[in-house]
Amino acid sequence: RAMLGGSTRGQPSRCVLLTNMVGPGEVDEELEPETRNECAKYGPVSRCTIYEMPPGCPAEQAVRIFVFFERQESAMKAVIDLDGRFFGGRNVKATFYSEDDFMAGRLAPMEGED
Repeated sequence: RAMLGGSTRGQPSRCVLLTNMVGPGEVDEELEPETRNECAKYGPVSRCTIYEMPPGCPAEQAVRIFVFFERQESAMKAVIDLDGRFFGGRNVKATFYSEDDFMAGRLAPMEGED
């Protein structure tokens, strides 16, 4: 089992949050299937959800992409591989996200989350 350095990636779960993949206004109909297909190489993906923040938030937080895997091992592989990777000139941030929050539809950042 791979150990993750630092707690910035959150508690391991089956849900991965990707930020800074695209900027505000750059979401198109290709983003969800492309992300789902890219992430499927880590393991079966149950759901892929794109959440756009209201205008005025920092550009790197404007689009939150949630990928829910069938297995936690797949999510761990995805976070290790995707965090810090460059995508279209952007430095992607990949962190674990609470499964409970995802299932409840709480997709906006919590107070104090960066």
